[in-house]
Amino acid sequence: MKTIIEVCIDSIESAINAEAGGADRVELCDNLAEGGTTPSAGLIRAVSAQIGIGLQVMIRPRGGDFLYSSAEIEAMKYDIQVAKDLKADGVVFGCLTREGDVDLERMAELMAVARPMNVTFHRAFDMVQDPMRALDMLISLGVDRVLTSGLQPTAPEGADVIAKLVSHARSRIIILAGGGVRPHNIQHLIEQTGVRECHVSGRTILESKMTYQNPGVMMGGTTHPSEYERLVVDSAVIRSFRSA
Repeated sequence: MKTIIEVCIDSIESAINAEAGGADRVELCDNLAEGGTTPSAGLIRAVSAQIGIGLQVMIRPRGGDFLYSSAEIEAMKYDIQVAKDLKADGVVFGCLTREGDVDLERMAELMAVARPMNVTFHRAFDMVQDPMRALDMLISLGVDRVLTSGLQPTAPEGADVIAKLVSHARSRIIILAGGGVRPHNIQHLIEQTGVRECHVSGRTILESKMTYQNPGVMMGGTTHPSEYERLVVDSAVIRSFRSA
């Protein structure tokens, strides 16, 4: 069986490079430094026009936890409708309760807006208190896919839990392994866990082509990368995932 490669992106250039490298689909986000938030309508439209592979859109109104207010849920519904109107193939979101369970009520509300697009529950899953219980809840909702690192910082570290999730899922939901997946470890991760879909980044630093630069000013604070370099998906790295 072919392994599905999903590439996390935040720009038009990364989308084009991901497809050129052999990706099966992309997950479009903004603000990857905080784990990804909802991209703009303009970016969704532009990416959709540039690629012919699957397009998943992150629906996350802010960084931080996944306990959302009613106002935030309404914003997410609107963003889901925008993604649908712009012909995205799927949306990616996740809601938790205070106790660390899947929020069934909130999820059902959002999924009703999302259909017939496919729905992925993102790495909010890695913040649940009981992964098997959470997986059963997602199956009961009819969620198509769950992105997880096995409740660990990276998927290789959480491989044992991911393997248990794959076994427990019994093809009722797709387990998408993500977090720290690299060309040198993807084959072992697949063999160890039984996953058939992997979520990767494959980004490299791209230097600015501006000839005039003012390095003394930073737009995002001291922890932000220089305005004169960006992280962009490298098609060669994506090809190396496919080869591996």
